[in-house]
Amino acid sequence: MTRNTLDLSAVPVLKKLTHLPVFVDPSHGVGSWEYVEPMSKAAVAVGADGLMIEVHSNPEEAFSDGAQSLLPKKFEKLMKAIRPIAKATDREI
Repeated sequence: MTRNTLDLSAVPVLKKLTHLPVFVDPSHGVGSWEYVEPMSKAAVAVGADGLMIEVHSNPEEAFSDGAQSLLPKKFEKLMKAIRPIAKATDREI
């Protein structure tokens, strides 16, 4: 069902080992647009400093990565849903 395994346990480990910001790419990590939202929320909950998310206005016609791309409206909805999660972990987006 998923192309790859998105190992979110690496986020707190990396945050402990480095001073650099930790970004998560849920789009490539799961390979399907329908799983990008829950994995994005989980990434923020475990401390990710940023997300890399594929967005395309017409994923069916994308040259690449269309299957994992969110429509702009879904991306907007996701960003609104992530804010309370970030706030609950003492961060803001």
